[in-house]
Amino acid sequence: MSQLFSRERSAVAPGAVHVPDWLDLEEQRALVASCRAWAKPPAGLRVVRTPGGGRMTARQCGLGWHWFPYGYARTAVDGDGAPVKPMPTRLAQLGRRAVAAAGGSLPAEIEYDIALINFYEADARMGMHQDRDEKSDAPVVSLSLGDACVFRFGNTETRARPYVDVTLHSGDLFVFGGPARLAYHGVPRVMPGTAPPELGLRGRLNITLRVSGLS
Repeated sequence: MSQLFSRERSAVAPGAVHVPDWLDLEEQRALVASCRAWAKPPAGLRVVRTPGGGRMTARQCGLGWHWFPYGYARTAVDGDGAPVKPMPTRLAQLGRRAVAAAGGSLPAEIEYDIALINFYEADARMGMHQDRDEKSDAPVVSLSLGDACVFRFGNTETRARPYVDVTLHSGDLFVFGGPARLAYHGVPRVMPGTAPPELGLRGRLNITLRVSGLS
């Protein structure tokens, strides 16, 4: 997608970095094709239901570990019960590359072992929440594919202000760790029709890489 003004890497908050256009078009196409395969059963894309009976409007599946409110399992316990697909080595390596691109570093023994894939259709949203079900404080890596969205990045104390709204385009990288690791964040709006036409994708895919700290 052409931009009138160039978009520069920026520190959104201490520990939170936005790197625009980090994935080139070839990498984006490869990840979209992989996501389509990962989304198929068994342990494929599903609607997530909260303990209170609500439904997340973004559908999700996991690699390495299956996330459910509010924990992790090796099987799709709130889906079809099938074993979770393995975490690809290339995604684990991509997570380490992403942290370096954001100006950080990881100890050699730390390895990304969770990939959560969220698919947003035009009317999907994600409420403000913390990523706090992991036992590791390694940075969270977020990759955007397809339609652009408004990504709301807040503080560690409350879902309310102060927060910053960042527009994430296809190929963008967002990393948050350190003092921002438990910041509330969400997606209040997707921008339909903004995906690069070369991807053949309607909607937004988000790949979130995490370190579980689980054995």
